[in-house]
Amino acid sequence: MSQIIINTINSHVLQNNPLGDSPCRSLPIYLPSGYDDSTEFYPVVYLLAGFAGRGSLMLNDSVFDETIQERADRLIQSGTIQPMILVLPDGFTRYGGSQYLNSSAIGRYEDYLIQEIMPFVDQHYRTKAEPSYRAIAGKSSGGYGALVQAMKYPDLFGLVACHSGDMYFEYGYKPDFVKFLNATGKLGLTTPEKLAEFMGNFSPKMYPKPSSFFDVIHTAAMSACYSPNPDSVCGFDLPVDQYTGELKAEVWARWLKHDPLTMLESPAHVEALKQAKLVFLDCGNRDEYALQYGARIMAQRLEKLGVAHHHEEFDGGHRHTQHRYDVSLHAISEAL
Repeated sequence: MSQIIINTINSHVLQNNPLGDSPCRSLPIYLPSGYDDSTEFYPVVYLLAGFAGRGSLMLNDSVFDETIQERADRLIQSGTIQPMILVLPDGFTRYGGSQYLNSSAIGRYEDYLIQEIMPFVDQHYRTKAEPSYRAIAGKSSGGYGALVQAMKYPDLFGLVACHSGDMYFEYGYKPDFVKFLNATGKLGLTTPEKLAEFMGNFSPKMYPKPSSFFDVIHTAAMSACYSPNPDSVCGFDLPVDQYTGELKAEVWARWLKHDPLTMLESPAHVEALKQAKLVFLDCGNRDEYALQYGARIMAQRLEKLGVAHHHEEFDGGHRHTQHRYDVSLHAISEAL
């Protein structure tokens, strides 16, 4: 029988984080059937949850879909993938997510993943602790995090799979700015001070939530990830003027530095992907955030840069796409 082991990590790097989020995090780990009866070492895949989710979300029981344990069991038993360890990190924040980056506005979630989770896993489980047997994958913000971490740490991750990951910010984020402005206007959050008060007082599980809650929190959260500013009353800079809606060019430029497409301008990041045994990209052809266009641009640029990759587009949108892990885990297993 396969197992889900729920570990607890008391993070040092998340201590005293700006949002007051707990540094004590659960870390579910999937161990394949036969793990306890062998001395074998296994490849490991880090699966990053999307915005407003954490790793344990993949364990949620549903009558109409598989948990990640059921999915991995089926894929292994059918011979579609080889036995492997799956790690399900928690990068959630009170704002909804961290993009798995370090930020003065939310905390050091990149360091948490790289400096604490990974050493913990390799120390406590029989992993093949080298990049050629270590993959990172995820969907949406998790796909973004997976691709960015693979570009930054080729000495740690030798395979990457990005499902519907945030990229080409011009399409993926800009349309949400008007929604943010309309929502903050509706809620009376028309100044940085009023927005800061709202961001400081709301609870992720408050009920009922304002109907425009997500439109506020998403752009604010991305600002905290991409344009933090300790000197700002909010702890971050917005990419738009709250009254006129005019784009703030300097702040937007800071956002774009985090766009995976902009990151390709760095020879080091390109070389990192060239070293990878697998670079897998996919997206639905009806993605609600237009991320299929970012994936197409990424694939085209990788082609021009001579980076071997696999790009797929499937019929569907941004949500209810867990079945695509069948495809990426198979690709990872084949590349291993």
